Amino acid sequence: MSLLSVEQLSKSYGDKTLFQDISFTISEKQRIGIIGVNGTGKSTLLKIIAGLESADAGEIIHANDFHIEYLSQTPYFENGVTVLEAVFYGNSPLMQLLREYERAISSLEADPQNEKLQNKLFSLQQKMDAMDAWDTNTTAKTVLNRLGITMLEQQVSMLSGGQQKRVAIARALIQPADLLILDEPTNHIDNETVEWLEDFLAKYRGALLMVTHDRYFLNRVTNRMIELEGGNLYTYEGNYEMFLDKKAEREEREASSEQKRQNLLRRELAWLRRGAKARTTKQKARVQRAEALKEQSGPAEKGQMEVAIGSARLGKKVIEIEGISKSFNGKALFNDFSYLVMPDDRLGIIGKNGSGKTTLLNILAGKMTPDTGQVETGPTVKLGFYTQNHEEMDESLRVIEYIREAAEVIYTKDGDPITASQMLERFLFSPSAQWTYISRLSGGERRRLYLLRVLMDEPNVLFLDEPTNDLDIETLSVLEDYLEHFPGAVITVSHDRYFLDRTMEHLFALEGNGRVERFDGDYSDYLEQKRKEEELLAVSKPAASSDDPKPKKEKARRLSYKEQKEWETIEDTIAELEEKHEEIESQIAAAGSDFGKIDGLFREQQEVAARLEAAMNRWEELSVLVEEIEKNK
Repeated sequence: MSLLSVEQLSKSYGDKTLFQDISFTISEKQRIGIIGVNGTGKSTLLKIIAGLESADAGEIIHANDFHIEYLSQTPYFENGVTVLEAVFYGNSPLMQLLREYERAISSLEADPQNEKLQNKLFSLQQKMDAMDAWDTNTTAKTVLNRLGITMLEQQVSMLSGGQQKRVAIARALIQPADLLILDEPTNHIDNETVEWLEDFLAKYRGALLMVTHDRYFLNRVTNRMIELEGGNLYTYEGNYEMFLDKKAEREEREASSEQKRQNLLRRELAWLRRGAKARTTKQKARVQRAEALKEQSGPAEKGQMEVAIGSARLGKKVIEIEGISKSFNGKALFNDFSYLVMPDDRLGIIGKNGSGKTTLLNILAGKMTPDTGQVETGPTVKLGFYTQNHEEMDESLRVIEYIREAAEVIYTKDGDPITASQMLERFLFSPSAQWTYISRLSGGERRRLYLLRVLMDEPNVLFLDEPTNDLDIETLSVLEDYLEHFPGAVITVSHDRYFLDRTMEHLFALEGNGRVERFDGDYSDYLEQKRKEEELLAVSKPAASSDDPKPKKEKARRLSYKEQKEWETIEDTIAELEEKHEEIESQIAAAGSDFGKIDGLFREQQEVAARLEAAMNRWEELSVLVEEIEKNK
């Protein structure tokens, strides 16, 4: 069933056409990924569908009560708003009830003997029952816990950028929506959170429309792909892997069609040049056909980002790290870390947000000083540093002028000259686009331009700080190929699992306790090892805990008022859901060949099954807690 239709949509900025007369539909349960080179209008298309921007032509068609929830790349919150107000925003009765309910729980936990608060909470629980709000509340608690959001009364403005992004993600996931739009949801969140988000979205009830550079994420979440290219739109059924196969087939067909057109054009022109004795109607028709063939345009040639640029000679001494330590506000990021960087090293730095990854990279680059220890850089090192927050660009410059400031001409490994203009073409800036002012570039195009500027300096050691943020997949693919042939050391901070797997051979994991763990292998191998370690720890944990009574003592507590009420009613709730599930099963059996009725019943049965599973999981959590309390009495 179609939820939303995009009809003949067009959008331009000045003389630059993003897309022209594109149309597509979004149906129930579809998980759609939008891809395309930076500057093709991916984010603009999302904003138009979300109603935040207007199109030049065309329309968006959906039901009047259709709700769209939109997560932008850079979340915005009003001043003074708390986390609770930001997450449960809006004036819908459901959101108002959830806000009031969470405040009541917080107040009662602070004053558990207050009878007035107890009565208020009981009244709100009845309203939750009446509005069937428990599923939304359970989802909200799961999301908030997994995203590490606990201080609901704290003002959002007091949080870090990464924490604000998590609040925005929670808000988008919690709000009931027919269509959830996500613009780069994996930017600035760590790998563990990305993996959890994948699992959550796989079970999401509404339709999804997203832009992301994370290819593992695309492959595991999507079931349809949309590509914006050259102002046109192409759709592919399947995930990212299927998209790659089908796109290759499409380009082969287009190339074959173009070859046939060129052959026919050559034959027609050859006939015309021989000259015919009489200007017959047949001859005029052939002239017109030849003219029509000449006017047709074949598929646009792809910009090739072959960036096998030469670099200055790198000696044996690259970077020597000797016992460096760094702390912030009493928190140790890394202690007594030493390593000898080799000329061909491929090192990835990983860790949770706030663990000190960028700080370590800045210390190695000489932009920060360690608390203890030292970093020595070899005399032949020429460092290229691609930073998260690129240097301020002079927006009055044109694209080519910005690159020429770095170099007019550079040379390949074989000594062949490449001009600044030629390099820009390889980085997907057409000759006309090279004279565009930087102020008119999209954020992604600026990042691509900045990457080229770094490489134009022909470094022999390359530092990359979150290079996958805001770069399109095509640029990333060629950057990965470039790094494969780069004749020097590469150290990168990244949370992009695909990028790490393709480019890095060793990892430094910042564990958050001052320890830096070295791992030889790619990121997928690292994850597998961590899972095995966790499984072994889970097996040995019960025996280890008997020697240390403190964790038991810390967990010993009584049920909160809310938990006690939930424990008293949850078995009845489970029984009702089981009965409802069986009743729908009987109705499906009795529906015979009425497939319309069966389809509706089947969807209802799936919803009941999901609620039943959530209730069973909650019963298990509470039963463990009750048993633990009984043991510690």
